[in-house]
Amino acid sequence: VLLSGGAGVPGPTPAMAFASLRKVLISDSLDPCCRKILQDGGLQVVEKQNLSKEELIAELQDCEGLIVRSATKVTADVINAAEKLQVVGRAGTGVDNVDLEAATRKGVLVMNTPNGNSLSAAELTCGMLMCLARQIPQATASMKDGKWERKKVSIRPRRPPLAPALSSADLACLLGLQFMGTELNGKVLGILGLGRIGREVATRMQSFGMKTVGYDPVISPEVSASFGVQQLPLEDIWPLCDFITVHTPLLPSTTGLLNDGTFARCKKGVRVVNCARGGIVDEAALLRALQSGQCAGAALDVFTEEPPRDRALVDHENVISCPHLGASTREAQSRCGEEIARQFVDMVKGQALAGVVNAHALTSAFSPHTKPWLDLAEALGTLMRAWAGSPRGTIHVVTQGTPLKNSGSCLSPAVIVGLLKEATGPVDVNLVNAKLLVQEAGLNVTTSHGPGEQACGESLLTVALAGAPYRTMGLVQGTTPVLQALNGAVFRPEVPLRRGRPLLLFRVQSSCPAMLPTMIGLLAEAGVQLLSYQTSVVSDGATWHVMGISSLLPSLDAWKQHVMEAFQFHF
Repeated sequence: VLLSGGAGVPGPTPAMAFASLRKVLISDSLDPCCRKILQDGGLQVVEKQNLSKEELIAELQDCEGLIVRSATKVTADVINAAEKLQVVGRAGTGVDNVDLEAATRKGVLVMNTPNGNSLSAAELTCGMLMCLARQIPQATASMKDGKWERKKVSIRPRRPPLAPALSSADLACLLGLQFMGTELNGKVLGILGLGRIGREVATRMQSFGMKTVGYDPVISPEVSASFGVQQLPLEDIWPLCDFITVHTPLLPSTTGLLNDGTFARCKKGVRVVNCARGGIVDEAALLRALQSGQCAGAALDVFTEEPPRDRALVDHENVISCPHLGASTREAQSRCGEEIARQFVDMVKGQALAGVVNAHALTSAFSPHTKPWLDLAEALGTLMRAWAGSPRGTIHVVTQGTPLKNSGSCLSPAVIVGLLKEATGPVDVNLVNAKLLVQEAGLNVTTSHGPGEQACGESLLTVALAGAPYRTMGLVQGTTPVLQALNGAVFRPEVPLRRGRPLLLFRVQSSCPAMLPTMIGLLAEAGVQLLSYQTSVVSDGATWHVMGISSLLPSLDAWKQHVMEAFQFHF
């Protein structure tokens, strides 16, 4: 006889998981429209800048939300000490100032505004390319110094006897014409990273007659070709380009992307732009390439350390530098502040979720079509835990039917929430941290999709424990999740699964006499009311019974002599 109980208080729906957000701290300078939109949306707002780590933690003790730019460092210490923190919003694109792993583990949602500063960053990059080609900043500095140096003489390294032929620009440098520039027309621009900013740079520089090539492990060659960029392997890009600009996030795979080895493979006199993130270009390697003449010039808006204490690159005569100004336009600041504020308000109101960095499954929770399926997935996960105890091994999540073809990746986290929500200890499980916590719980969750089995081709969701007799199937009718079958025993009609409504399920031999009076008597003894009652068809000589009850029973011990197995749950 299998008996299991259920406990706990039903939680919020996935879509409303952040509805309790009431107070937001803005810890960096943002356009005033950000505060106004938040307040108009019913949120309390505190604005305090230049906070130390200790001050930031103190301010967050009664805040559920935090909005930052790039100055505030949202470290693991800050995240773990901020007990109420639910959401971190980055007014901008890069989130390397937020510890994503710590945020995800704690179930803290991280959002950004990927479109807010794209145009400003792209325009700065284009300006840097023009300045590199014509040495505009250096010439301006010379003029401000009272000079008129059209043919400024400078000492250049002597060309080795067997060195390769030099370009006209390199020849000009050898002849001492320091401000002699080079045309962009006809030159090859390599763009590493073909997302929003990379493609904006490409289309603008094509208008100067530049040939654009690039590399991106995510964007397909067909897509990049649509905006005029020929994708090539990195090893083919290095020797081909006259100019290289980087537009990737700072990841282990992109740190030091341009280094001694790659500079050695580049065309002599290559010029480099980094308006993305400090560290993508190895700064020591760049300095060596500049000193040797392998790199003719660099334009840097970002540095590994900001502000840089080592001034060797900043002070180099062929380096143009800015103090991280990529997003420093009135339009970008207004756009980023407005976008992140609207994202917060829309999320709290349950209307939409955009800019999610670490929980794409949660985005689907705001879709009218997907939300009831997420509720079903959580319900079936909760049912599986109550039925199988604390399952170990592999859980199979199977979707069927064309509408669910691409839904497995968002439904499986909701199944995990149901499986783990009463067993995750001090950390509450949600759609943000579900996939991380399930691995630590000793469970492997797989997803697959198949065509609908029913004649009508209806969509179905199945959750099964591999190698064990636990298999549950459900679907959505209208907007209501329903249970269709347990281990092949089909319910007709299906059993509605309503959040916060406890269900008691038990299986008995179909040859047993009518048991309903006995079961109602057991419920009465426990002071629990029967609200609904359904049975399945006979399967393997037994029938499943489902009772909707007013509250969970304190114990199922009294049922042992009457049933083959029983469990209760709610979600």
